[in-house]
Amino acid sequence: MAPIDKKDDTAVEMTAETDKKKDTKKTKKDVEEEENALSEEDQELKERLDTCVSTVLNVANETAVTVPLRLKALDVIVTELRTATSSMTSVPKPLKFLRPHFADIKKLHSAIEEENDDSIETELLELKARLADVLSVLSMTMGNHEERESLTFKLSGMKDYDILESRGSKSANAEDNLGSWGHEFVRSLAGEIGQEYNERVIKGADPDSDEPFADLLGMVNVIVPFHVTHNAEAEAVDLLIEVQRLKNLLNLDAIDENNYGRICLYLTKTADFMSDPDDLVEMLETAFEIFRKQNQYFDALRVAIRMNNDEVIPELLSECKDDLMKKQMCLLLARQRINIELEDGDDAEDLNALIGNEQLSEQFLKLAQDLDVTDAKTPEDIYKSHLAETGGFSRRRDTGGAQVDSARANLASTFVNAFVNAGFGQDKLMTPDNEWLYKNKDHGMMSAAASLGSILLWNVDEGLTQIDKFLYSSEDYVKAGAALAVGILSSGVRNDADPALALLSEHIEGDVHIMKCAACTGLGIAYAGSAREDVADLLLPVVESAEGGAQGMMEVCLAGLALGMIYVGKCDENVGGTIVQRLMEATEEELGHSHARFLCLGLSLLFLGQMEKADAMLEALRTVDHKISKYAVIMLESCAYAGSGNVLKVQEMLHQCTEHLTEDAEHQMAAVIGIGLITLGEDVGSEMALRAFDHLLHYCELPIKRAVPLALGVLHISDPDFAVIDQLSRLSHDPDTEISQNAIMAMGIVSAGTNNSRVAGLLRQLSEFYSKEAGHIFCVRIAQGFLHMGKGLITLNPVHSDRMLMSGPALGSMLILIHSFLDLKNTLLDKSHYLLYYLTCAMNPRMLITVNEDMSWRPVTVRVGQAVETVGQAGKPKRITGFQTHTSPVLLASKERAELGTDEVLSVSSVLEGIVILKDNPDYEPEESN
Repeated sequence: MAPIDKKDDTAVEMTAETDKKKDTKKTKKDVEEEENALSEEDQELKERLDTCVSTVLNVANETAVTVPLRLKALDVIVTELRTATSSMTSVPKPLKFLRPHFADIKKLHSAIEEENDDSIETELLELKARLADVLSVLSMTMGNHEERESLTFKLSGMKDYDILESRGSKSANAEDNLGSWGHEFVRSLAGEIGQEYNERVIKGADPDSDEPFADLLGMVNVIVPFHVTHNAEAEAVDLLIEVQRLKNLLNLDAIDENNYGRICLYLTKTADFMSDPDDLVEMLETAFEIFRKQNQYFDALRVAIRMNNDEVIPELLSECKDDLMKKQMCLLLARQRINIELEDGDDAEDLNALIGNEQLSEQFLKLAQDLDVTDAKTPEDIYKSHLAETGGFSRRRDTGGAQVDSARANLASTFVNAFVNAGFGQDKLMTPDNEWLYKNKDHGMMSAAASLGSILLWNVDEGLTQIDKFLYSSEDYVKAGAALAVGILSSGVRNDADPALALLSEHIEGDVHIMKCAACTGLGIAYAGSAREDVADLLLPVVESAEGGAQGMMEVCLAGLALGMIYVGKCDENVGGTIVQRLMEATEEELGHSHARFLCLGLSLLFLGQMEKADAMLEALRTVDHKISKYAVIMLESCAYAGSGNVLKVQEMLHQCTEHLTEDAEHQMAAVIGIGLITLGEDVGSEMALRAFDHLLHYCELPIKRAVPLALGVLHISDPDFAVIDQLSRLSHDPDTEISQNAIMAMGIVSAGTNNSRVAGLLRQLSEFYSKEAGHIFCVRIAQGFLHMGKGLITLNPVHSDRMLMSGPALGSMLILIHSFLDLKNTLLDKSHYLLYYLTCAMNPRMLITVNEDMSWRPVTVRVGQAVETVGQAGKPKRITGFQTHTSPVLLASKERAELGTDEVLSVSSVLEGIVILKDNPDYEPEESN
């Protein structure tokens, strides 16, 4: 058998050889054909370039070929290259024809370079510099990229031009020696500059000093203006980030009213992807300064809020001379719940009224009137029991008997009524008479009385009149409910009389436990985000007190939570120190209290979105000797990085979930919610988090699975995404009670205020499916209340201003809700259901109202569609897709964007959300009708 094998081998070898020969023949033939295929014009160009190259090289050292003649020949090559390189749609012909000569030209350059610079005559030096320019361009396609030949030749040429200048014979070619070679060459060079810079830094050059990089920065200062003037703003910014000189943007004259928007959009969107917090701050500061220079104070304010830089806000308002712009800025501060009191200026009173949200109730009611939804709705209108196949509770078999009211069903109806009629000022249960109040018992009465605050939300004057009578009730629970209602009523609205503080302070200092709890919660809701010291002085002694056993600990936790909401994201040392001290001194029994988690949450809220500022507090928390310490650390870390999209922190949270624990796994549940919280508001991260949650559901233990639906809820607050609803619907039928209850609650959060018909149908089916389970039914009812919140006019989404800003109080209140869901049976299904009212801090009308300068309505046509990302795109891309045209006022969903449909008016705000002030367009010319 062996000989045959050999034969076969030889046969194979022979065929391979013949193939090779064929190939070589073929390629030679191809080359000949290609040369023959050249058009006359191309043939002429090739010959001309070949002649020029041979003249420049002067291999035979002919004396007739002088340096000036060689320079002229080089001029021809340069001209051909420049005219061809300006467009890079196909490989330019001169580059193609010069390819065979690349090595020879390089040799010539090296030969001249070997001579001493001082002894080289001026003309030869000029030739060397011009050769370096040509080689730099040729290296772009032919050189070795790892050695950065293109950049090396360019730097060598620049050095020669400098020597020429020092000799007093400045070359005319030294000017405009980058841009004239075309855009593609400049881009290629910019890439190599970045690599060279990094290599020099690695070798020990000081990045803060300009000296080691003088040659590179000289080129950067030419390339950046070139990019900016040629609509390549993103590349200019990228190059400056590479060489860590972003602040140079501020000195550019090339930035004007036509391109500042694109540059700042790129800066603010890219900032999210910066791993180093200092880089992030630098990018946002640069955008802030550019907006400020261009007198775009509204956008500058958005960036200042994004940086958590509240100190600069009064400066911006005083710098801004445009009254309408000032008003628009105040409306943004009101939406973000930033508490600033303006003192000087004729219009200070009007502006303070806008910052204090005083017109919110009036505008909201007017919107309801316009959309014809002012009629009060009953809980039954929401449950729609008559649509259920079995008839649910309303049509029992014993229809002859009296209807039995269950206390829990009534409590659920109280909340549904409070949320659905929120802000409308009227309902059919509480405002007509007191009958409903007494259909509840104990804590139920408290929530029923408090529901008045939600119904009369934002309307402080009228609300106080209606609530006043309950403040003097003989029942402590009713009194406590009324006190809480006063707090809810003032949520996000500033009033000169400060009714919440005046009415609740006495109860904080009183002895009645339930009144204390209500007053703490009321103050937390009323002054969320205001950082008011006088309120903190009331609450801090409650946190410090160490008596009263379980009841005392409950008061401590609720006061700590209220302080967290009042100072949300403010990193206040006094409050933080007090809470940590209390956690360290607490007994084992106190830390085991079901509400101790709220004390930890209060501490975490202080650092919401503040990233590395929470590091010292994390170390302090680790010293607490109790299992709650782990839970508190993870909660604090996830709050600190909320909305940052920080991948490393997400990995840390996932790492926490790798242990398989069935008990004492609260910290793992907090980590799952942390993943949702960190990736919130950032599209790529959210997508990836959804996949991570799928894995957690497949491979992890029960405690982690229980938290997954809530984490899904955090990611899609008031944004009923089809896939998420689908996943939650599956989980809502899970045999584990807590998973299914959490999934039901999460469905409510995801669809909050959207009236989504698909979710409404699913919740109705669930109410039948769980008709015998009291806990589940309560959850379904609450979720239905969320879904129809404000009759579909209100959103809970904390992300606003075109998904750029995140409202601290709104996100804080959502976290209180989410963390109370982690232990439903001890919180909402027990006696702390009134914590649900914290949600009023997150409630905001999802409206777009266009108004005149005097805040009177001005209906105009607007286009509303899905927002499209336009960062770094060329030209003027469409910012929305699949739009519909409406007349304002209109409702906006969480991922929708609006733009004006007419040129007749201009909006003062760059983002059409909430209340937008319009002004007439001075350049508008009406179309002439025939």
